[in-house]
Amino acid sequence: MKTLPIADLFKDFATNECEGSSELYKQLSLHIAEDEKILQLCRHTRESQPVPNLLFGAVHYLLLKGNHHELETFYPSLTKSPDLTQNPFPFFQSFCKENREAIITILETKRVQTNEVRRCAYLYPVFCTIHEQTKKPLSLIEIGTSAGLQLLWDKYSYSYGDHEIYGNPSSLVQLHSKVRRGTLSPEVMKSPPPVEKRIGVDLHVSDLTKEEDVQWLKALIWPEHEERRRNFETAVRQFRTSPPTMMEGDGVALLPRVAEDIPHNSTLCIYHTHVANQMPENVKEDLLQKVEEIGQGRDVFHIYNNIHDRRKLHVDSYLKGSFKTQTIGETDGHGRWFDWELQN
Repeated sequence: MKTLPIADLFKDFATNECEGSSELYKQLSLHIAEDEKILQLCRHTRESQPVPNLLFGAVHYLLLKGNHHELETFYPSLTKSPDLTQNPFPFFQSFCKENREAIITILETKRVQTNEVRRCAYLYPVFCTIHEQTKKPLSLIEIGTSAGLQLLWDKYSYSYGDHEIYGNPSSLVQLHSKVRRGTLSPEVMKSPPPVEKRIGVDLHVSDLTKEEDVQWLKALIWPEHEERRRNFETAVRQFRTSPPTMMEGDGVALLPRVAEDIPHNSTLCIYHTHVANQMPENVKEDLLQKVEEIGQGRDVFHIYNNIHDRRKLHVDSYLKGSFKTQTIGETDGHGRWFDWELQN
């Protein structure tokens, strides 16, 4: 993302990410794009990190920790009656000035590791379709897993506006999404596929037993998104009942070694959502090459976005050495809706 000037990153964020999703972040982003002092502050962000998300997460984190300031009156996550009449930016400027050093520390040390649990709403039918095709248990490797909440997609309950409940109906986590275009197959989705093994790899694993890590992940959830907060909190509770295997390290570099330990009587599924946007082009190419090499020795599926385009989810497969690529469709970044272009 840093290939664009920082001001343009905020303009793009306001238009393509915040429109219809966060009026507060949209307003702030447009003002930040014109404010040289805050743009200079943002230069403390580490390479590859999405600048707007990290800055807003840093400010939200400090507010949630109890750094009281008039700015909190604009945050629905901090007040039941947010101020909708005044311009929030002067207060945001003031907060950044007063907390400059604390913000710099966060920008220099934290990562954007949003655990958007509702993305599992489009992963669930993908995995069901893969199982329908291969008739084998699935083994999962998630690259950029953060806290690992998306590794537990088979433990959650799903509804898509058709009055049917899929997945695990007794789950603590009940996710609601919509199919914007296309039609899912209820028959394929009637029960979760069996999972043989699940492994999450991240450069920095978020430890859900640590309150600081939980608070940081909550701070990355946008202020208006109450349902996302509820989903996250219930997913943390679910995670603590059956935590998956987590590894700290470079998921792309470690992929061949991790894949070696996956049982051959299961279907290997390598996946990542909204992680490749933080990868340099050469790392993306390396990842695709490694998946291809794994596919020469066993069946493998690669589920991903942000490699070839921004919003569409793709599934590449190597079955008996034969390559196939399919497009699932466009997905909302927070999983509120998705398109289903696959033919069932």
